[in-house]
Formats: sequence, structure tokens, C-alpha cells
Amino acid sequence: MRILILGGTSEASALARRVRDMPDVEATLSLAGRTERPAVAPIPARTGGFGGVAGLVAFLRSERIAAVVDATHAFARQISASAVEACAVAKIPLLAFTRPQWSAVEGDRWTTVDHVEAAADAIGVVARRVFLTVGRLRLGAFAAAPQHDYLVRTIDPPAGIEALPTHRSILARGPFSVEDELTLMQSQRIEVLVSKNSGGAATYPKIEAARRLHLPVVMIDRPPAISVTEHTDLAAVVDWIEAHRPSP
Repeated sequence: MRILILGGTSEASALARRVRDMPDVEATLSLAGRTERPAVAPIPARTGGFGGVAGLVAFLRSERIAAVVDATHAFARQISASAVEACAVAKIPLLAFTRPQWSAVEGDRWTTVDHVEAAADAIGVVARRVFLTVGRLRLGAFAAAPQHDYLVRTIDPPAGIEALPTHRSILARGPFSVEDELTLMQSQRIEVLVSKNSGGAATYPKIEAARRLHLPVVMIDRPPAISVTEHTDLAAVVDWIEAHRPSP
């Protein structure tokens, strides 16, 4: 059984490690290429786009893919939408392996917004020390709020950071513990955290740290969900793969 995993998340890596040991399963991990130094993949991997829906259909057919698991980031809606369309054309089953999104709990001080540009507005007009954890590709949106002092943490050198008049950059790969996040936020005198609602446990420590420090959080909500079957549990994804093995 040949399967394609659309990856770039910790969930995709966990699934890749699991299917590596499944008998009679050959899996390929596809990475978009937005991370310059991705973690070493436990299964064969490809990097880069497919060339739109038509290119993805051609890949699925030429590689004789029997099933696709979309384990991309919750905000990677373009590739997810392409996967839905391509799998429909190729008549291949598709599953989304996603993280449960976060919900505010007692003690959280969230302002929820729909997109990055709204997040820049939500920080406010008074100058603040802001911890940006929104990835490295949309930082230019915060040039609309140049009064703030930004701390930016990314895996690779961030694009567009030069548009922020006052900023500091940290290159680091998680996961980070709650203690790590508390130490960072306190040492940098952070006054507000800006985050995407990525969900899951891997990056939640920053949210818990902000709660403990009574810091406000500007939370960027997920884009509208795409209509596709979803699982949030690795075991359920493995069961789904087993259920879609081609008939002998």
C-alpha cells in the first residue's frame, strides 16, 4: 500500500515513524519547503509543491498512491484545499490528521482575531513589548504597528522582519517547556503574546506561561474548516489506513 503524507507538523512526523514499521506499507512524506532546515524524516521525503491540483493528481496517479493523509499545519489551507480536490479527481481516500484547537480556560486573557492584520491592530496603540510566534512569513503585517518592540522566534531566519523598526530575533526549534517559556517571557519583559491557534500540546507551553504571568494573548483563529474526515488521534489514523488497504 502506497500512501502520501502531507507533512510539516509534529503529527506528520509521528505518523511517519509509525507507518515506517507497518508491514506492506510504503509511505512518502511531502514537505512544502518553507522550513530551510527540516528535521530528518524517518521515511522517504520530497520537498516542494506539486504544481497545483493538476500536478498533485498526476503525482498520485504516477506513484500509484492508495490513500492520502493531510497532516499539514492548520493554517496551510491552500495545500489542504488542493488535496481535497485532487483526491476527488483521482478517486483516492483522504484523511486530515489535525490537532484539536485550543480553547481559553480560566485565567486566560485572550483577544481572538480572524487574521494576522487584525492581530497587529489588536495589540493596541500604546507601545508594548510583544512576543510574536506567528511563523516567519507574515511578519510584515506588523509593520502597521511600528510603535511596539517585537521579539520574534522562528526556526529559520524570518522574512520581512526588517519592516519592524524595533525587533529582536531568536532562532530556535522547539519543543519548549513551560519553564523555558516563563524564563524567556520574564527575561525579555514581554507584555503581550501573539499566537496562531495551532492547537495541540507541542506549542501550548507558551499559552500556559502567558496565563501564569497574567499576560494578554492575541490569538489568531483558524481559517474555516475544509470539509474532510478528520482525526486527532494517531491510533485512529493508523486504523483508518488499515481500513483503506486495497483488496488483495
